[in-house]
Amino acid sequence: MPFKCVVAMVKPDLTDDLVDAAKQAGATGATIVPASGTGVHEASSFFGLTLDTRTDILLFLIADDAVAPVLDAVQRAGRFSEPGTGIAFVIPVDRVAGLESQLNQE
Repeated sequence: MPFKCVVAMVKPDLTDDLVDAAKQAGATGATIVPASGTGVHEASSFFGLTLDTRTDILLFLIADDAVAPVLDAVQRAGRFSEPGTGIAFVIPVDRVAGLESQLNQE
């Protein structure tokens, strides 16, 4: 079964809603990595210093046929139509190890 990795970068206050929406759309779980970053809409500055912009990186390893509904759910829950809320993209996965127990349950 082919897999893909949906990667989403969102503000931490949207993380729980985004993970819940992805699970309802077919994702079985997520890995959440705290991060910081900059983008087109820079953070406000204080005395010339850029304030830290916290971000969560969410990784969803999902079956190829679940990519479209999960990505759609992530986009809606992440409010990506609003500036500075986040982005998501899909990466192909060539090989997977450690999913045997999940595959046997499905």
